[in-house]
Amino acid sequence: QVQLVESGGGLVQAGGSLRLSCVVSGRTFSRYVMSWFRQAPGKEREFVGARAWTGSTWYADSVKDRFTISEDSTKNTVFLQTNRLKPEDTAVYYCAAKRADSSSARDTQAYDAWGQGTQVTVSS
Repeated sequence: QVQLVESGGGLVQAGGSLRLSCVVSGRTFSRYVMSWFRQAPGKEREFVGARAWTGSTWYADSVKDRFTISEDSTKNTVFLQTNRLKPEDTAVYYCAAKRADSSSARDTQAYDAWGQGTQVTVSS
């Protein structure tokens, strides 16, 4: 069973940066997609970005050129580097894992495992 544990959230001023981490354990499938989603109060969970086992990445338009997903396979950790943060980036950020199949990485229903989330608050 895949387990995901996020960390790295916090309070930051607009324009600042945070690096979120997601430690992965129990993942037995070698072809995978690791993604980040976020959920603001009163809103649906939305796709932020994804990274496939090949190293390919893709992002939501709202974070493109500001956020970057990377992976340290030696530490079984996926990172979300967030730069030039805006107040509208305030949300709980979730890490998620799924097998690399035909399902869309943007579809929350496609995922096999979720972390507990980490709060990011951006002040203006």
